Amino acid sequence: MKNLLINGLTINWEYIDPDSYLRNIEAIKDLQELEIHKPVTFFVGENGSGKSTLLEAIAVAYGFNPEGGTRNYSFSTYDSHSELCEAIRLSKGVRKAQGGYFLRAESFYNVASMEEEYSRGPGGRPQHLHKKSHGESFMAIVQNYFRPDGLYLLDEPEAALSPQRQLTLLIEIHRCAAQGAQFVIVTHSPILLGLPEAEILSFDNGSIHPCDYNETDSYRITSMFINDRERIIRRLLDDQFD
Repeated sequence: MKNLLINGLTINWEYIDPDSYLRNIEAIKDLQELEIHKPVTFFVGENGSGKSTLLEAIAVAYGFNPEGGTRNYSFSTYDSHSELCEAIRLSKGVRKAQGGYFLRAESFYNVASMEEEYSRGPGGRPQHLHKKSHGESFMAIVQNYFRPDGLYLLDEPEAALSPQRQLTLLIEIHRCAAQGAQFVIVTHSPILLGLPEAEILSFDNGSIHPCDYNETDSYRITSMFINDRERIIRRLLDDQFD
């Protein structure tokens, strides 16, 4: 029996404007219900397939700030999140999350700035994220906020990480998930996707559906390139001048 913090979600499309762009996202437009079965769930698919849009809606519906951070963060530099969060109802487990973080690569600069401001308050511990490299600041978040029984929603966390640091992140995800944490992660990283026993949901081909690791484009294209790099590069570059 699963003992997750979030077991799934339903979408009430009556809350979505008839002209909303959400109705044009193939993988989402007919989605009524989605179940989550594992402590670690990956969203995969081509750019624009709706992965980050759905993750953002889950985050906001759970009480996270749309631009990222913990549930205690309350700021806005640009109001860009969709109304999908208003239409989503989360199916929560019996346990309550003991902490958590919504990390998104595209707005992390803003979160790092607010982290600096919040840390100046009583009991604050400055992280000085702007004085670290992008990758180091990402890992500082992991080391300071990833805990057992927390909920972690990560949007392309590999964006700032070297392959070595991605392996470090994989270890931290596995460690926390084994201790009751739950992760939902949007990623293109074949390294992170290799996490054993994770659930992979593909947003390609017009619907959200389970996908094996070997079937993901991240794995197939990376593997193909590594194993036949010279031929593929030659073919791609020669095609530019045909």
